[in-house]
Amino acid sequence: MSQSTGEEREGRPLRVLIVRIGAMGDVLHAMPAVTALRERHPEWQIDWAIEPRWSELLEAQPEIHDPEWRFSQRDERRPLIDRWISVPTREWKKRPLAVSTMVDIRGLRKDLRGAQYDVCVDMQGAIRSAVIGRMAGAGVFAGLAEPREAAAAWLYGLRVKVEAAHVVEQGCELLGGAVGEVLRPAKVMLPVDAAAELWCDELVEKSGDGFALMAPTAGWGAKQWPAERYGAVAAELGQAGFRTLVNAASAEDEAARRVVEASGGAAVVVPCSVGQMIALTRRARVVIAGDTGPLHLAAALGRPVVGLFGPTDPERNGPYGMREDRVRVLRHGSSRRDHSRRAETEQGLMQIRVEEVTEAAFALLRAGQDTVKA
Repeated sequence: MSQSTGEEREGRPLRVLIVRIGAMGDVLHAMPAVTALRERHPEWQIDWAIEPRWSELLEAQPEIHDPEWRFSQRDERRPLIDRWISVPTREWKKRPLAVSTMVDIRGLRKDLRGAQYDVCVDMQGAIRSAVIGRMAGAGVFAGLAEPREAAAAWLYGLRVKVEAAHVVEQGCELLGGAVGEVLRPAKVMLPVDAAAELWCDELVEKSGDGFALMAPTAGWGAKQWPAERYGAVAAELGQAGFRTLVNAASAEDEAARRVVEASGGAAVVVPCSVGQMIALTRRARVVIAGDTGPLHLAAALGRPVVGLFGPTDPERNGPYGMREDRVRVLRHGSSRRDHSRRAETEQGLMQIRVEEVTEAAFALLRAGQDTVKA
């Protein structure tokens, strides 16, 4: 296979393993490339190694009365991949020396080896993802020539150099290089969870003119615009008749609580699963968030977004492929790219004013109304 797959191997469709363990936004950034590969080769087996907490981005929760559906053909509940493989690294970190962890890892290696993958692509670029990809023993194991963690490159058999600015396009270059084809970002295919859709319909039934969705947290503190400012924006939206729902990991989430308090009751916390978040985002009139998973979920679904950026560069990590009338990205000129995980909000991000965010949200809401009228 001279580091190029060709159309088929040994007269059969290729077996491809994607390794992108997490987090939510990073998984979503990898999906346009995988979707492009799926559309080009519907007959290929494409599996994905992922943290179980993010698996609902790939597969809806099974229905209780249909325990065997995971083994059926792809459908709206699992539109992109053939199966996902659980890689619970979060749990392993809690008990790294436990016998159960060793048993899990041995079981994972046996599963990956047994699948006999032709191609494995590490789309994460970390040492842990490279180790997991290497376990598969694929004919081609590809990763970035310059991965996020430099040592990961030592484990790749094929190192792919990428030149694109945005991580979505970089993913296409990487995956395309691994299979010997040119891939262009495709519209993401996300699962439809019937139970989550019903839950969401009941939740938003009384939202009147619709609702705004806010996600006030991010992967690290420097990317988080102050919760009190989110609350002030929610208060302004409330005065105009728009309810604000706040995404949170739980009802006790501290940042979400502060948003609600600052909103004067105009916002309400909505703890939800990933599948429920997908359903909720599909219905949002506007999504307001920093560089975090819910923002990229909204972009993948084509929903209007206000993105608040500071230490991460929207040219690399911003909402991708959005129509101009559906996106507003705010970033102060003093912000500089810095991925060191500082706890305090980046000073450039602090310069973004409540009035700017409110104005951007109302602009998108007006554009949406004009589109409906047209």
